[in-house]
Amino acid sequence: MTAYDTLTDTLKARYSCRAFKPDPVPDDTITQIVNAARHVPSWCNAQPWQVSITKGAATEAFRTLMMETASAGTLPQPDMDWPTKYEGAYGERRRTCGFQLYDAVGITKEDRAGRARQMLRNYALFDAPHVAIVHSPASLGPYGAMDTGGFVTAFTLAATALGVATIAQAAIAAYAPQVRDHLGIADDRMVLCAISFGYADPDDPANQFRTGRSSTDHIIDWKS
Repeated sequence: MTAYDTLTDTLKARYSCRAFKPDPVPDDTITQIVNAARHVPSWCNAQPWQVSITKGAATEAFRTLMMETASAGTLPQPDMDWPTKYEGAYGERRRTCGFQLYDAVGITKEDRAGRARQMLRNYALFDAPHVAIVHSPASLGPYGAMDTGGFVTAFTLAATALGVATIAQAAIAAYAPQVRDHLGIADDRMVLCAISFGYADPDDPANQFRTGRSSTDHIIDWKS
């Protein structure tokens, strides 16, 4: 097997886990994940990414904060503007992903209450034993965020290679002020997303589907 095959297999094996076992991931395994992810490229080698990682009681306290904040109907205050809309293929992919999840867990399109409960699972961190809050300097703006996106991808791939499941969550960044205050993240850093992680519950219905990917023909615009 070539290095390309190994990478491709890891990319295909990675998925957004939405149900975790309670078992904690050893500290040295978490360190291995970050040690691999730190090798991604960044503009001027700035390496803007940092992660605040919870475990044990800290995870439970953060989970409680997020559930209480979201359940109270708190207005979102993300540090970085969210997409204004999803049009065309982007909207279709978004809808398909949502319907796949609802179908997997037995929620009908008409069941708005069920959909709302499933949405709140984001703030329960899908019962993961750990969450990594990913942040970058506000002064680097969207380019720092773009560089940090590479770190998020590498984190999830390194975790997959070590048998650890992940889900990257923009939803947590909706409450950036609360996250920053709770975890002591400096005001000059943008909260970009969370990565909830741990060991997957393979029997949970929420983990029984996989999203599709566009073909290379839809991605590459050849010029000659």
